Amino acid sequence: MQPGKKRKKNASAMKLVGALLAQFRRAAGYTQESLTERICAQYDTVASIEQGRRPLKSDLAEQLDALLDTKGALAVAVANMPEMDKYPVWAAEFVDRESEAIALNWYENQVVPGLLQTERYARAVFHSRVPAASRDEIETQVGARIDRQEILQRTEPPTASFVISEAVLRDRLGGWAVYQEQLSYLRELVELPGLSLQIMPLGRESHAALDGPFILLETPDHEHLAYTETQRGSQLISEADEVSILAMKYAMLRTQALNPEEAEGLLDRLLGEA
Repeated sequence: MQPGKKRKKNASAMKLVGALLAQFRRAAGYTQESLTERICAQYDTVASIEQGRRPLKSDLAEQLDALLDTKGALAVAVANMPEMDKYPVWAAEFVDRESEAIALNWYENQVVPGLLQTERYARAVFHSRVPAASRDEIETQVGARIDRQEILQRTEPPTASFVISEAVLRDRLGGWAVYQEQLSYLRELVELPGLSLQIMPLGRESHAALDGPFILLETPDHEHLAYTETQRGSQLISEADEVSILAMKYAMLRTQALNPEEAEGLLDRLLGEA
């Protein structure tokens, strides 16, 4: 099937599933907002699914079937959806490794790390990309990004460390409301057990990662990997010496960045200005 026809088929199927959800929701007496609260999802998750802008995932479909008493109808609809391309080929292997990681170290200097983004911030990130993607493609990517965040809510979540440039936290990507929501979400996340957030302040005279962002992860088999992205692709790195170099960079970054308590203070000040 040609890519254009495949995208149209995906979009039609998403709209059909969304219309089913809207019908079942109304029949059960829920508003979009009240249903979102019941399933503990982000702000506009239900609205995005019902409008066909975001795919309904199988686990959420099962939860909704139980809540709305729909006899498994949504789960069956999702199971028969056409296959969608959620990740670029060059990123798919990393996403698989990330989902099972027992430890993550992430440095970012352009945007908030994907695992820490709100849905509206993620949407602003994908809307900013050049060349522009279609609305359906953007929503597929947003849904996939938010689904990845389940790793932080596992019964045994990974030990996760993030170092973010202060410049990222001062950008207004997506507008003022998105900015405020994202700052508030980060402030909530720093309370999660096993998660450390540090901020690389502006005005430093030395910096251990001028070559750009990267991610380090450890698998359940204690394999150490690294991941980097460029403007036109990415690389999953398994060579021990290359991973070691990035690990040394990350260790130096943590000594140069604000410690977690100082980072919380900066977030509080930024929220006070917002």
